[in-house]
Amino acid sequence: MLTFRELYQLFKDNEVKSRKFSRIETKILNILNFKDLFETLLTEISQEFAVPFIWITLIDGTDTSRLLLKAAHSSGFLPDRLRMVSRSQFHGLIGTGTTPTLINEEISSYRCLVPEGAPWMIRSMSIAPITLDGEIIGSLSQGDQNPERFTPDMDPILLEELALKFSLCLSNVTAHEKLRLLAFHDPLTELLNRRAMEHALEQEFNRSRRYKRELTVVFADLDKFKAVNDQFGHDAGDQMLMHVADLIRSLTRESDILCRFAGDEFVLVLPETTQKMASSMMLRIQKQLLATPIYVDATPISQEISFGMASLSTFQGKSWAELLKEADKALYIHKNRRATHPGTYHNEPPDIVG
Repeated sequence: MLTFRELYQLFKDNEVKSRKFSRIETKILNILNFKDLFETLLTEISQEFAVPFIWITLIDGTDTSRLLLKAAHSSGFLPDRLRMVSRSQFHGLIGTGTTPTLINEEISSYRCLVPEGAPWMIRSMSIAPITLDGEIIGSLSQGDQNPERFTPDMDPILLEELALKFSLCLSNVTAHEKLRLLAFHDPLTELLNRRAMEHALEQEFNRSRRYKRELTVVFADLDKFKAVNDQFGHDAGDQMLMHVADLIRSLTRESDILCRFAGDEFVLVLPETTQKMASSMMLRIQKQLLATPIYVDATPISQEISFGMASLSTFQGKSWAELLKEADKALYIHKNRRATHPGTYHNEPPDIVG
């Protein structure tokens, strides 16, 4: 049995911890984006409690994991503080409850929950499940080289409370990020929408002009796309649009700006790219589209794409809007040429149009 002095000291220690948790909670409650939430949370826990390593483990395939990966990819944060695992991996080790798991033995069994870039000197861990709308989506985890830092006989109430507060903040941020995604992205393909693309193009146009760098804009649309909708239905048309968007994403760079302009029209803004380079890329996209049909009721549907382009090096206009219009005009010329001269699909001069 604990003495009065020991009980008093325990009470004082818990009071100090509670105040620290309260300070962390105050700093994260009003944050509405993933980057600031995670960077603030992990930094504050590390500073307040002198924990050497803190990270987030997320179950792959949830809304939060998809949104977070997009945010981390675009902003470059959390490269060594995030681990994605399968649902079966997570529940196989942690179970389905929300009580934190404290470990200081057989640590290697939990290695799959730790980021690959983490220093593997962890001798004790706290794994506190986090939830979204009542569903476990991962954990807020802490590790220490001291095997006595997190032991199974510790009271996990404060760790569980912190995970709960973090879950509430995460719910708010996820909802906000979904709204932001809808505001700037096409909901079907998840490419940028027209408004967001025009803003990005204006910035790239000004930057390229200022530093005398190359910039190419590609305007593309799908050939005979209406026939897909008419013959197979609009669900098949949507499936085709998503297929085209995914393929374009897979064959372009992170720095490229991809947009669903309207209907079956797409715009690609390609910094540091000549027309010849852009044309080669678009020809690869054409070839890959023809080689990878979608299937509707076991029927393969192939899709062809036409494109026109304009580059700063040959552009005579003064604004990004004129550059975009020039690419649209090149597409229109190309479509007319193909209509009057069938069979020229893959034989256009690569430095003019697609």
